Amino acid sequence: MQAESAQNASPPRALHGSAPRPDDWSAVSIWRKAERRRLIDKRLALDAEGRQARSGLIVTELDKTIGKPGGRIVGTYWPFRGEPDLRNWAIRVIARGGRIALPVVIAKGQPLEFRSWRPGDSLERGVWNILVPARGPAVHPDIVIAPVVGFDAAHYRLGYGGGFFDRTLAAMPRKPLAIGVGYAQSRITTIYPQPHDIAMDVIVTA
Repeated sequence: MQAESAQNASPPRALHGSAPRPDDWSAVSIWRKAERRRLIDKRLALDAEGRQARSGLIVTELDKTIGKPGGRIVGTYWPFRGEPDLRNWAIRVIARGGRIALPVVIAKGQPLEFRSWRPGDSLERGVWNILVPARGPAVHPDIVIAPVVGFDAAHYRLGYGGGFFDRTLAAMPRKPLAIGVGYAQSRITTIYPQPHDIAMDVIVTA
């Protein structure tokens, strides 16, 4: 596991070259939008071989972080826009006695619903055209793995702006182990966390 430190992070970037005031949500929102675009472009610039190699390093560290998955539900994701690809790892989790669940957007402003998934289960296109389980009961993961667009040394995660993972973690009846995964180049000094933001327990990068 590699947790990024503030001293190695790139400095805050903002529109017009200045960082927003942390208590000015409007300015932070504008800054996040610009930073999100920059970081996604940077991620997409990685070639397929580079992303594959980094994904391999990430899953090795996930195994160390999580330990034996038997009897546990691991909430992971279907990769999107150059995110680390954990699909083969998810199949290995199932082979070792764990269960895999994938997030489904039910409605804007609502928590995600995690549904069990196994290879061969029916998938359909959901929000942003991401594949999600077409049916199945909702489950409560013991571990939630969330892809990051950006992250900081305090383990706050910059996502796509919908607030789905924060809302989901806040609504869960029991707290799961929350793990952010991404590329080391996505670290920034701060995401300017707001009261609704929930930090990850661990950030795993490569």
